[in-house]
Formats: sequence, structure tokens, C-alpha cells
Amino acid sequence: MLKNKSSFINGVGDIPVIDLHFDESLIFCDLKAKDQEEVLKVMGNHLYEKNFVKESFIDAIIEREKTFPTGLPTSSNISVAIPHTDSVHVNKKAISLAILEDAVEFGIMGEQEAKTPVKIVFLLAIDKQDSHLKILQKLISIFQNEEVIKFLTIEKSKTLIKTKIIECLDLKEMN
Repeated sequence: MLKNKSSFINGVGDIPVIDLHFDESLIFCDLKAKDQEEVLKVMGNHLYEKNFVKESFIDAIIEREKTFPTGLPTSSNISVAIPHTDSVHVNKKAISLAILEDAVEFGIMGEQEAKTPVKIVFLLAIDKQDSHLKILQKLISIFQNEEVIKFLTIEKSKTLIKTKIIECLDLKEMN
């Protein structure tokens, strides 16, 4: 974990739009889970233990995913999910990333009953509602890049994964 460093999404010039924590400690490689709920509990509990979210975050993220699923099939045939919930459950902005050992079913965003086997999960803990849209826009560039999606599924180095995500999301590290 990087000490006294945080990442943020760029604004105009070097003025940050969103202070956002993302480092190796928030990345899971080959996470084993039997279903979507277990993935969300493991990732949510980890954010809770690091004080990024309130205890209520875990139940809120699971319930929101039931009502508003976030699974997204990609052109590379590797589905991703971007679960998030209301900002009232968040202490500090962070992104946690999990590459699952085996894909688990998530509901497809915008479709009532359809499911997709998700291999990559970006769990968002955002403390201002409008910040979700800015981060989601940045994440779309990853989902549309087949090379990056495949890289994430095979890379085992959390440092290299972090570097790739920072590069793709145009994140900068600050002291």
C-alpha cells in the first residue's frame, strides 16, 4: 500500500474533480466466490475494514444490485460489473477492483431478467452522487478496450494492475 498517497481523477489542468483512493490494497486477484452476493460482501467488508464505507454499505450494495443490476457484457466476451450505492453509506471515495477466479452471474444493466457471467468487478464507494457519473464515464474507456480487459484477467501483479487502471482512468498520484 502506498503511504500518504492518493489518486484522483483529473479535472481542468491539475485541479482534481474527484479525490479518489485506489491502490494495491483494494485489488483482489483471482477472488473465489460462489455468487454475486459473496463477491459484494467480500469487497464491501474490505472497504468497511479500511473505513472507506459505513457498515450499512454492504447491505445497501447488495440490495441496489438486486433492483438496479450493473453487469455489462463487453466486446471481448468478458463481462464486468460496476456496483455502487447511495453516498450516505460512504465515508471516503474509493474504488475496489476484483478479478474473479471464476465468473459469477450478475444481472445485466437495464434488463429485467437477463444475466451475464462477470469476471471483473469495479466496486465504487463514492461520497457525492454526481461523482458516480464522472467515474462511470472514465470506466467506459476500460470496458471498450479489449486489450485492457484481457490484461486485467491474466495479470497477477497488483502493482501492474493499479498502474494500468490509473493510466486508463487518467488518475494521478499526489503527495
